[in-house]
Amino acid sequence: MRVLDLFSGIGGFSLGLERAGMRTVAFCEIDPHARKVLNKHWPDVPVFTDVSTLSKDDLNEQIDVIAGGFPCQDISTAGRGAGLSGSRSGLWFEFHRLIKEIQPRYALIENVSALRGRGLDQVLWSLSEIGYDAEWHCIPASAVGAPHRRDRIWIVAYPQSEGRTRGGFSVGVEERQPLAFNNGKTVADTPSQRQQGQGQLVQRGSETPHGEGQANKPLPIRVGGIWTTEPDVGRVANGVPNRSHRLKQLGNAVVPQIPELIGRAIMEYERA
Repeated sequence: MRVLDLFSGIGGFSLGLERAGMRTVAFCEIDPHARKVLNKHWPDVPVFTDVSTLSKDDLNEQIDVIAGGFPCQDISTAGRGAGLSGSRSGLWFEFHRLIKEIQPRYALIENVSALRGRGLDQVLWSLSEIGYDAEWHCIPASAVGAPHRRDRIWIVAYPQSEGRTRGGFSVGVEERQPLAFNNGKTVADTPSQRQQGQGQLVQRGSETPHGEGQANKPLPIRVGGIWTTEPDVGRVANGVPNRSHRLKQLGNAVVPQIPELIGRAIMEYERA
């Protein structure tokens, strides 16, 4: 399945979806530093710069999946609450325009969980207007073993005309829910709860603690594993080129294991 990755950042969506068996055929990302990362890891994939000018005619391949996390600044509780009428989060309507133009088999949409009260109704209504049904889950990064909550809403939309059974992907995602969960004592959540020390991490369904010796490897789906609370690097990294840009890109990135989880549910549904 061929993917158009919008608001691509450093490619977290595509990394996860390609692990699930899909193939990214185009990116769209406005940040020049993030585009350098995309060009390094996907040298043969075109990177468009402005979602507001991108159109179906610019794409050389049929698109099966449009994926992306549109800007959250006007939706986040840390912002002013302008919602989808804000200049940044309002870019949802460019995402929507491309879904309408391209008519993909699936659209995979990500944003902060605050969208539930700050625009989810508008997103679902606008998808319905162009003939798409949708299902959604709030999945935190801690569900795939990360030591922070980072709760996000994930929406899967698909054409009503194809008569898919509603709820099918939700069930597929729930069945594939990873085994690794951090307990509440070691998950950084609100600012007052942030923890920098190495805690005891407990695998779901087990009382076995995982501590500092746990290998920090990519977490495969359906296999238990825990991330260490902090990477083994110095707290002050003097001399790292473009350090602030790198931190910004990491902060804006999605956790690839979650789109992989959803992508595998989609691929399984397609094969069935």
